[in-house]
Amino acid sequence: MIVGIVILLFAFAALGVPLFVVLGAGSLLAAWKDSIDPAVLVVEMMRLASSPNLMAIPLFTFTGLVLSGGGAAQRQIRLFNALFSWMPAGLAVVSVASCAFFTAFSGASSVTILALGGLLYAMLTREGYGQRFSLGLVTSSGSIGLLFPPSLVVLLYGIVAGVSIEQLFMAGLVPGILLLVMLSVYCMIKGASFGIKRQLFSWAEVSAALREGIWDVLMPIGIIGGMLGGIITVTEAATLAAAYALLLETVIHRTIHPLSHLPHILTECAILVGSIVIILSVAMGLTNLLIDAQLPMKVLAVMENSVTDKLHFLLLLNLFLLAVGFFMDIFSAIMVVVPLILPLAHRFGVDPVHLGIVFLANLEIGYLHPPMGLNLFLASQRFGEPIMKLFRAVLPFLGIMLIWLLLVTYVPEISLWWRKAA
Repeated sequence: MIVGIVILLFAFAALGVPLFVVLGAGSLLAAWKDSIDPAVLVVEMMRLASSPNLMAIPLFTFTGLVLSGGGAAQRQIRLFNALFSWMPAGLAVVSVASCAFFTAFSGASSVTILALGGLLYAMLTREGYGQRFSLGLVTSSGSIGLLFPPSLVVLLYGIVAGVSIEQLFMAGLVPGILLLVMLSVYCMIKGASFGIKRQLFSWAEVSAALREGIWDVLMPIGIIGGMLGGIITVTEAATLAAAYALLLETVIHRTIHPLSHLPHILTECAILVGSIVIILSVAMGLTNLLIDAQLPMKVLAVMENSVTDKLHFLLLLNLFLLAVGFFMDIFSAIMVVVPLILPLAHRFGVDPVHLGIVFLANLEIGYLHPPMGLNLFLASQRFGEPIMKLFRAVLPFLGIMLIWLLLVTYVPEISLWWRKAA
């Protein structure tokens, strides 16, 4: 009967039943099976509420929504285009950098594709880039900024895994920059094959773009510098970012009116954050029940019979996480899968910060392949193209990201550079 109910829960999830309902039902089922008082689930919610980093989630979410609604994306594209359009395939490189920058602050690739996708796609095709290349670039670039501060998924991973969020942000900088460089080099090669001409560098345009966009650039510099220097905590950085974004869009640029626009942004923020907190609370309760049932230990016992060393474990971990990305979105995977793999990673000597970057890198790639590749669905809706056509378009970018994943996985110094620097 238990197996039948579990299968039914998975079926409900596949049919689109809200995740917190499915996880809550699973938690109650696990508690009932083990004759445990369901009140333990409420206790887990109380522990989550006392987390010192929890406040950063709504603040950074609010920051991203304010910047998105205030036109920060358009200002950022103009600035990057003025600075880098003289390079080979400058517009393609600008597209990659703009999407990465905006995804870090918006917290989701969906916002990036919807906010920047149409604009960048039109610019790329107008400049002579092929339709297939342009679709692949815009679709895949929506998720490449997820390792940069103040990414929401990094915050969630840190809370769920109990790992320092400051260390995770520092660990994600070099891998994130490495991916940007690899994709930019590919864009330059393709730009040469399309015969794209370089644009002339204009100091006048750079000056005008800087006057308009310099305030947007100062925010990530301040946040990253403050956290790397140990001057501010994650929660303090989130508070300053929210206040700065509000000042930027309501006073400096005046693109958001406090009375007509702000209530809608606050409502959207409350809905998004509320859903995340509910899912997080229920998932952590279910995870504790699974740990009490010694599920990780049982999985470990099975793996010990086939896994011989750390490198073998990391290979299987990548295959497992890529499979997870087939069926689960990144938020669900963090909440459900992370607590189960942490004991296994500890057993095989994988650093928890390095594990976090590997985990997020895998699920970053999960946005780009069927059947649950979120970026493919969003881009299909945004550009009116079949999903399989988009999948073929992102294949070269997906291949580059897989090579990047292997580097990040098997060269932990890429993620742990900050320890030597310290």
